[in-house]
Parts: sequence; structure tokens; C-alpha cells
Amino acid sequence: MTVTDHWVQVPLDHAAENGETIRVYAREVSTDESKPWLLYLQGGPGGKSPRPATLSGWLAEAVKHFRVLLLDQRGTGLSTPANRQSLALRGDAAAQAHYLGFFRADSIVRDAELLRNQLGIDKWSTLGQSYGGFCTLTYLSLFPQSLERCLVTGGLASLTADADTVYRATYQRMAERNEEYFSWYPRDREVLERIYTHVRTFHDERLPDGRLVTVPLVQMLGQYLGGNTRVHSLHHVLEEAFVDTPGGPRLSDTFLGVLHEQASRAANPLYAVMHESIYAQGAATRWAAERVLAEFDQFNPEAPCPLLTGEMVYRWYFTEDPALRPLEETARLLAEHEGFGPLYDLEVLAGNTVPVAAAVYHDDVYVDRELSLDTAGKVRGLQTWVTKGFHHDGIADEGAYIVKRLLDMTNGQVPAAEPETKPVQG
Repeated sequence: MTVTDHWVQVPLDHAAENGETIRVYAREVSTDESKPWLLYLQGGPGGKSPRPATLSGWLAEAVKHFRVLLLDQRGTGLSTPANRQSLALRGDAAAQAHYLGFFRADSIVRDAELLRNQLGIDKWSTLGQSYGGFCTLTYLSLFPQSLERCLVTGGLASLTADADTVYRATYQRMAERNEEYFSWYPRDREVLERIYTHVRTFHDERLPDGRLVTVPLVQMLGQYLGGNTRVHSLHHVLEEAFVDTPGGPRLSDTFLGVLHEQASRAANPLYAVMHESIYAQGAATRWAAERVLAEFDQFNPEAPCPLLTGEMVYRWYFTEDPALRPLEETARLLAEHEGFGPLYDLEVLAGNTVPVAAAVYHDDVYVDRELSLDTAGKVRGLQTWVTKGFHHDGIADEGAYIVKRLLDMTNGQVPAAEPETKPVQG
């Protein structure tokens, strides 16, 4: 493969003339420069584009048909960074929150448009994973004339639901996924309960960054449950949870290391800072995941053996995570902000003429199936493939098949049969 770097200077505020600019980066991967272009929109928010070391998975399939452009969305990767270190240059929390108000999907899409024009591309196709699908719907709303086709994997956002509605749905999906997991590995529930009891009574278990291990911190292991096959890695984490020491059983360094990987936002702080703002269109989100948690007793950290949580972001992240602590007040201001504008144009989407194919994962714990299908019904011509064969990160395991199937759908071809999948028995 040939890899080419591209940069573009973009306005911080696309509505302001002659204002501040920031830099946005994209990595081109191709095997044939005569092929049409595909823009890859990464999940997140706050996720940089993939860093391919080999040509494999979904990318190997994509380059058969396209020159692929891997976009580092503003604030991530090699684009002008936005983290606890760089944001301090903006001034106080109010200045930082104002700055980050320009880091939502509408700005990301306008950045992509400037890059498309700079490269002299008439039209391109897009592939949006998770949050990248949210950005795709914004792209279809703002610049449909620039799009040849759109592929979406696990990323049909609700066009109208507020953050509370989204989290009510995802808590329910997470509860179902917890039960499914523990039906495979019933002894793991006992191990988890033992971990909870241990951290409630032994108050000196700490992560490598010095944080005290708490029940809510352990619940973050539920991020494994959103995985297609990654879910089964949770079993291996739990089976190595304890080690015997002269002072009695302690949480092992292996377990603490994995827990730290799940809990730290050092590599992608915008995921936490901007997370609920991706649902905001007018009303403030006001820590929706935390408020809605009160409706689901089975996730309450005070419960005897609370269920594992998923992508939810809570205020305590910003008091405990060293990478987020300097951004606590900034995050509060964003959570209370009432002025975020609309991200989607329902009238434009209702008249859409761009071919769109979306994989909707039947049991997705992060992007609810029913909300996705409601969106699909509001976008003219959008084809859905609803499947129980994959979960939210299916593209990581069967990416070549998934991309090929969606591409066939936009070409009017009959997709191949799904690969056979069988549940792992504990």
C-alpha cells in the first residue's frame, strides 16, 4: 500500500470570516490512484483514525475499490490537539468550553468538505463507524451533493431523541448484555461479586496512576460487553483478578493494568468531555447518563452486585481520572450548555438521493436498534441490514465481509450470506 499525508487549515468557527484556524490531518491509503475516494469517519467522539501497519480487515477490502482517506477529526491524532495539555493554552474553563463547542459533527463535516475541495475531488463515498455514522447523517444533511454513497456500521443516530431517551435505551441493552454474558460464564458473576466486596472492604487497591479502585471503576469493565468477540476477553480478565500475597488475597497487577486501560481517558479525553454533546440539539444534556442511572437500580454502585456499565460518562470521571481532572469545569459547562444547534436537516434527509446502506446490530449496547430503525425510516432510500451476527465493533472482527456487503447493497447487488456465528459456552 501507498500511504500519503494530507493536511488542511480550517476555520475553528466555519461561520466566522477571517477567524482563527486549526489544522486537520488525513492519511491516504491506496494501491491504485485511479480509483475513486472513500472517506473513513472514525468512531468516538474523540477517536483518531486507524493507524494501519498492515493491509488487513475492512481496509484491505476497501482499497480494492477506493483510495481510502483516514481522517483525524479535529482535536485528535495529528490534527490540532485538544486535551488537558493543549486546552490550557485557551485560558480558563469558559474559554475552553467555548472552543470545544466547535468540535461537534457539523464542524467535522465542514472540515471534510474543505479537504475534499483541496484535493480536487468532485464526489466521494464515506464509511462511518459508530460516531462516524452520526457524522455521516450530518454530512447527508449539509452537503449531499458531495457524496457518491455512504456506508454506516453501528452508527445510525437518532435524529430527534434527547440524551435521556438514548441512555434509557442503552441501559436496557446493557442489562440484557450483562445477563447474556453471565449465562455464558455463570462463575464470573461470583468473581465480580468478590471483587466488589474486596474493594468495599479493602481500601488500598490502586490503579497504576494512583487512583483508588472503587465499585464504579470496576463497573467500567462493561466496555468489553459492546464487543463482537472481545466480550469473551472479559472472562480472561476476571479469571486472573486475584493473587495471593503475604497480606492475603489482593487484586493482581494484571487485573489492575487491564482496569486502568478501560478507565483512563489519557489517549482520548474528548470521548469523555464531548460525549453527551453529540446528542445535544438545543437543550442541555446535564449529565444524562448519570441522571438516568437512577431509573435502573441494577446498575446502582450501592447494589450488592451491580451490573457492568458501558459507554456512559459520569461526573466522577473528571474528579478521579488524572487526564480529565483539569477539564472538570470545562466538562460541566458543556453539560449545561443550552445553545448547541441542530445537527441534522430532517427535510433534506427525507428527500435524500444518495445511496446509503447501514449495518444495524440487533443487540448493539451503544447505538440502540429501535432508535436506529426509526432514523432509517426518515432517510429516503436508506437500506438497512439488521443482523444478530455482530455487535458494535463487528467491523473489527469481520470488517472485510461487512464492508463488502454494504457496498453490494449500494450497488444493487444481492449480498452474500452471513458468516455462521456460534456463541461461546462458558
